[in-house]
Amino acid sequence: MKNLTPTRRRFLQGVAAAGTFGILTTEGRAAGYTSPNARPVFATIGLRNQGWAITSKSFRFADFAALADVDENVLGANVEKTKKAQKKTPDAYADYRKVLDRKDIDAVMIATPDHWHTKIAVEAMLAGKDVYCEKPLTLTIAEGKLIEKVVKQTGRVFQVGTMQRTESGQRFLQAVALVKAGRIGTVKRVTCGINGMNPSEQIPVVDVPDGLDWDTWLGPAPKVPYRALPEIRKGYGGGVPLYSNCHYAFRNWHEYSGGKLTDWGAHHVDIACWALGASETGPSAITPLEFTLPVEYKDGHPVVDDRYNAATKFRIRADMPNDVEMIITSEGDNGILFEGTKGRFFVNRGRISGRPVEDLKKNPLPEGAVEDVYGGKVSANHTANFIEGMNARTQPISDVWTHNRMLEICHLSNIAMRLNRPLKWDPEKREIIGDAQANSFLSRENRKGFEIDM
Repeated sequence: MKNLTPTRRRFLQGVAAAGTFGILTTEGRAAGYTSPNARPVFATIGLRNQGWAITSKSFRFADFAALADVDENVLGANVEKTKKAQKKTPDAYADYRKVLDRKDIDAVMIATPDHWHTKIAVEAMLAGKDVYCEKPLTLTIAEGKLIEKVVKQTGRVFQVGTMQRTESGQRFLQAVALVKAGRIGTVKRVTCGINGMNPSEQIPVVDVPDGLDWDTWLGPAPKVPYRALPEIRKGYGGGVPLYSNCHYAFRNWHEYSGGKLTDWGAHHVDIACWALGASETGPSAITPLEFTLPVEYKDGHPVVDDRYNAATKFRIRADMPNDVEMIITSEGDNGILFEGTKGRFFVNRGRISGRPVEDLKKNPLPEGAVEDVYGGKVSANHTANFIEGMNARTQPISDVWTHNRMLEICHLSNIAMRLNRPLKWDPEKREIIGDAQANSFLSRENRKGFEIDM
C-alpha cells in the first residue's frame, strides 16, 4: 500500500479485517472541500423519488441554488423541503435550460426519467457543468457512446448514480475484494437476481394531472396521450397512479426505460462486471433462455400501446470473458451470487453471506484490498466521491465508461427478448454481429423539437 499515512494505513487494515469499510472525509465534507466557503454550488433536475434522495444526501457537501421539474407540484414541494434543510430558498424552474444558463452553478444532479438523461447530461457538460446522473444512464447504447465522447471533449467530471459502489454498508465493495483476492478461486458463474415486475391491465387515456407539463415530460419520446388507472401507489414513489405511463411507472415502458433489466440490472450487473474485471469489455453473446413479455411484439416492437411492455419474467445468459457465465434472472433473491472453483457467496444491500465471508474472521483480506478495488477513491458517500473528483478533476468511482460497458449487457438483453433470439456481440466494435435488425435497436431518434442541442 503506497503513499498512505500510518494512521490511514492502520484504518484500512482494520476495516479490511472486520469486513466493513468507513467513509474517509473531513468533518462531514468531501475531501478537498473542508471550508464552507469552498462548498460547490449544485442544482437538481428531476425531483421525484431519487431526485430528492440524492439532493437530501448532498446537503452536507454542497449548496443547492436551483431546482427544476416539469411537474409544478413536485417542484414546489421540493423547494420547500430544500429551503427548510439549507435555510435558503433555491430558485425554481420548469425549464432545465435556465439552470444550465447560470454561471454560478458548478454541477447538476439529474434524476429525470431515463429517456431524458442523455439530452440533459450532454447539454449540461457543454454548458460547463459537472454531472451526477441517476442510473440507468442511457436509453440506448448509442447514447452511452455520445456521453463518453462529450465527457472526453469537455473534460467534465461525471458520476453515475450506481451508489452500490460506495454505499449499502460497502458490502458490494467487500464482495469485489473477495473475488479479486481469489477467495472463491476461479469464477465460473455469477447470478444477478433483479426481480421481475407485474403486468398491467389495459390503461385508459385520462386527463393530464393538474400541474404536469405532459408534452415536456415526454420530451424526446414519441408523442402519446397520458394514461392512468385510479389506484394510487403506496410506499416508495407513492402518491401517484400505480398504473400509468408517467411518474414511477415509466420504468415499465420501453419508450422511457428498460424495465427491471436497466433498473436493478444497472446495480447488480455493474458489481458483477466490476468483480470479474470486465468493466472495460463485454460479453461475446447474449441468450434469452426464458422470458415473458406482457404484450405481443412484432419485429421487436409492441403491437399495443395501452399497457406495460417491458419483460415481466426472464432468465438470460451472458457469455463473459474467461468462460464465465453470467445469469440475469427475475427469480430468487434480489442480489448477486458468485460461484467459483473454491466456494460461493451471496451479497445484496442487506447482507453478505457464505463460507468465504465467514473465513474473514480468521483470514482477513490482505493489506491494500480496499485501495486496490477503489483505485484510491475510498468513500462511503456517493456525492462525496463525486465532489472529490470535481476538486481533483478526475473521474469518480462510477464513471461513464465502466457504467456503459455493463449497461450494454442490460440493453442487449432487452433487445434479445424483443426479437426473441440470441445475439452475438463484438465488445471491441460495440455492435451486434451479423444482425442488421438487432443493430437498429442500438440507437433511437429524439422527437422533433427535443433533439440534443450540440
